[in-house]
Amino acid sequence: MRSGRVQRERAPAKVNLGLRIVGRRTDGYHLLDSLFAPLEGGELEDEVELALSETPGVTLEVDGGGEGVPADATNLAHRAAAGFLARQRSGSSVPGARIRLRKRIPSGAGLGGGSSDAGAVLRGLASLLPGAVPPGDLAKLALSLGADVPFFLGAAAARVRGIGERLDPSPPLPELFLAVLVPPVSLATAAVYEAFAASRGALTHPGAASTIRAPWGSGADFERENLAERLHNDLEAAATALCPAIGDLRGLLAEAGAAGAGMTGSGAAVYGVFEEEGERDSVFDQLQLPPATQKFRARVSATIGPAPVR
Repeated sequence: MRSGRVQRERAPAKVNLGLRIVGRRTDGYHLLDSLFAPLEGGELEDEVELALSETPGVTLEVDGGGEGVPADATNLAHRAAAGFLARQRSGSSVPGARIRLRKRIPSGAGLGGGSSDAGAVLRGLASLLPGAVPPGDLAKLALSLGADVPFFLGAAAARVRGIGERLDPSPPLPELFLAVLVPPVSLATAAVYEAFAASRGALTHPGAASTIRAPWGSGADFERENLAERLHNDLEAAATALCPAIGDLRGLLAEAGAAGAGMTGSGAAVYGVFEEEGERDSVFDQLQLPPATQKFRARVSATIGPAPVR
């Protein structure tokens, strides 16, 4: 990037610590109830650098991520910046923005990489241009970009409901250590939801909005009891039908001694939960995985703050 003030933002991955589908709107969008938790650890974190530009429009440079990550106007980070610039108050109008995106989070894995990038862009531009877009408009813009983007405006652990617009602070989180496994298959969110709807119908789990509970007890105490039930993801059966490796990888984690395992989002990534870092690392190093499966170390975090301005 050219010289000038550069805003750097962390774009963490997330996992769903349980996900229930509780209904479906008339426009086809499914209603969910889930615990979203950001992940700490550089292995599953993108980096976003932003700078304002006198040249109209948005320019995007992408490092990493492979051929599946576009560097054009279809990228959520690009769309977020363009939406922000279009919504500026007239007194603070800036013509353009430059973005450099360093990708580490696998695409199509349910880890929220694209949504996290978009949230980071919105946070960064809001920092560079205080008051240019009112908070309410920023939240609406985030939701228009995708159901997970509002969560990444703050990237703090939260119970997420509706289509992603209803966020409530999570109970305190313990320091849970995760082994995250990503099969060499990218799942389209729409395809998984379509498969779910075809197999389960428009409305399941009546009243399930009250069933999501954190996988720990009071305070930050880890609670093994009923962990499998608490980490249950209603989309997993549909996703596994499309990608059988999901079930295979969950089985490996269970055999390796994970206290619990779950699929995140609409897949295809799965994670195993461990109480101790050493226990996780021992299992992690010994896992015999199918070819091309990616594996990452991570830990659950209560909140991920923005990187300092340099």
